[in-house]
Amino acid sequence: MSRSRSKRMDFLHEFEGPQVLDGLLDLAGTSHDTLTVLTHMRQAHAEGRPSQEVIPSLFEREPRFESPDLARRLFQNLLGLWDMVQEGKSVRLEDGPRPPRPKKQKTEPPKPFAPDEPDTAFVEAAWRYLEDDEKARTRLHDAFENKQDALLGELDAAGLTDEGYAVARHLLFELHGMLELGWPQGLASVPAVAMREDKGTEAPPVPAALTAYADEALFEAEQDEEHPLSPQELEKVRPLVKRGMVALWSARKGR
Repeated sequence: MSRSRSKRMDFLHEFEGPQVLDGLLDLAGTSHDTLTVLTHMRQAHAEGRPSQEVIPSLFEREPRFESPDLARRLFQNLLGLWDMVQEGKSVRLEDGPRPPRPKKQKTEPPKPFAPDEPDTAFVEAAWRYLEDDEKARTRLHDAFENKQDALLGELDAAGLTDEGYAVARHLLFELHGMLELGWPQGLASVPAVAMREDKGTEAPPVPAALTAYADEALFEAEQDEEHPLSPQELEKVRPLVKRGMVALWSARKGR
């Protein structure tokens, strides 16, 4: 059995940082530091030259070390740095802690519209807040499910397809969340009768900004590329959403 393979130590391409490479380059007897090596490598890579040509050119004469381990470590670092240049990765040359990552700007909740009606600016701000703030969205979603079980029960019994049910439920949640954000006294539970066509009671008109938002959301659901609502399903969803929206607007406490 040949022992040549077991004796051979394969190089690991690993750049250990500028301090390590600077020390190894100094031991190798070259005036280059990591910065000049990096600059040379980037230029050579842009010219399409291979590492087999680039790395030897860093030395005027063959580097000599007191031990093979030091030589091995030098070329492991040089090959690791070359790999980073090839892959377009950034190379840190300075010491000290990494600069902190910029924090994602927190979306502030919209200012309440009460005692007036929500306008388009409020609806847009409320939508963005629900979209961006996961904790607020979860809190408001839990409130919607716990408080509006009768509304959801009527939705369950409406015989919608999975797509139609998902659209109606999500849109009514968003409208519920917007009203909770804009009306500090909150909403009462919607009675099941409010979702029925023959309820026979007068309800206050829903603000135009909410109606426009719902109409746009239903239009987008109909045009969805992956799971569009069919015209037949939309005919079922639209009146349910409208009745739910009227019921939620009428459920404001202390109005």
